[in-house]
Amino acid sequence: MRDPINRQRRQVLLGAAALSALPVLPAFAAGAEPLKVGLIVPMSGPFASTGRQIEAAVKLYLQQNGASVAGRHVEIILKDDGGVSPDVTKRLAQELVMRDKAQVLAGFGLTPLAFAAAPVATQARVPMIVMAAATSVIPQRSPYIVRTGFTLAQVTAPLAQWAARNKIRSVVTLVSDYGPGLDAEKVFAKVFSEGGGKLVDSVRAPLRNPDYAPFLARVRDLKPDALFVFVPSGEGAAVLKQFTERGLAAAGIRLICTGDVLDDDLMASIGPAAAGVVSSHHYSAAHASAENKAYVAAFGKASQGMRPNFHSVGAYDGMHLLYQALKRTGGDSDGDKLLAAMKGMAWTSVRGPVSIDAASRDIVQTVYLRKAELVGGGYYNVEFDQVEKVRDPGV
Repeated sequence: MRDPINRQRRQVLLGAAALSALPVLPAFAAGAEPLKVGLIVPMSGPFASTGRQIEAAVKLYLQQNGASVAGRHVEIILKDDGGVSPDVTKRLAQELVMRDKAQVLAGFGLTPLAFAAAPVATQARVPMIVMAAATSVIPQRSPYIVRTGFTLAQVTAPLAQWAARNKIRSVVTLVSDYGPGLDAEKVFAKVFSEGGGKLVDSVRAPLRNPDYAPFLARVRDLKPDALFVFVPSGEGAAVLKQFTERGLAAAGIRLICTGDVLDDDLMASIGPAAAGVVSSHHYSAAHASAENKAYVAAFGKASQGMRPNFHSVGAYDGMHLLYQALKRTGGDSDGDKLLAAMKGMAWTSVRGPVSIDAASRDIVQTVYLRKAELVGGGYYNVEFDQVEKVRDPGV
């Protein structure tokens, strides 16, 4: 039982409402310690939308599936790392493991933050579920990392193949200058060139406080057939706005991008500027499966009408992975046992069929080609093609 000091710790406990609706736990589970999950996400700062989506998805999963599994009450300890300081993320991970006795770490909005927490997971021997950060090498930073989101290389390669097949002969790439952006740049250049396309130039924008105008002016002068863009979730509206204002669309330059740019959470603010833009990603709120339709409806109802995005799905599936692993271990939260239970797991996600590669601990999934269209009064990324069982191709 937790002492009064523990009860006063600064933490956010999700799922209390769901727990109150549950039947009394069986006697064999009454003495079991709660399973504490340290959820580290940006709830403030420039990438707060990522944290909001992840938090909402975790809450929804608990509401739908209960706050206990395999005789263990699941306690979520939410921590805001601000999204920009690896030192803060590492400190929070250490506090969660050492002070709060968290047996699982989860979340991680951006790659540098996942990198910072990786040694903590290794030293503490606790599973680290990466729900958002997307650089290819992240699972290599700790044998305890499992990813339920995606990788930029994984979603970029199909778009490069599509561009080469669809009369796009020359491209300039514009990416944010950090791990995922560099992965996207390398993979797009390689795959597009192999398909017969010409890479005219590669442009990198700073991750913090970017001003895309000078980069877009440079692209306009180069006059490629298309501009390929990757920026992290939250930045897409600025890119689309400046792309239009700087006259690139009027000059006949197409914009193609990864789904981060056309984040479902931002489509209302992007508006008509998104129309016709082709992107590739592993999730769209417009995905037509019955599972996704139910998810979108439930998510909106539980979060004041918010539209779920790809980061929400990484979090929702991360919770599913944890729950299923606990069922396999009979509620045993030993880190090595949980990790072993997660490897090779497969299920039908709201995004489609997914699995965790047993060797790489990375996600295998379908990648969709989409076109932004006006549907029912709002803009959505409507899927028109897909590539199944895509693994991270590496860089």
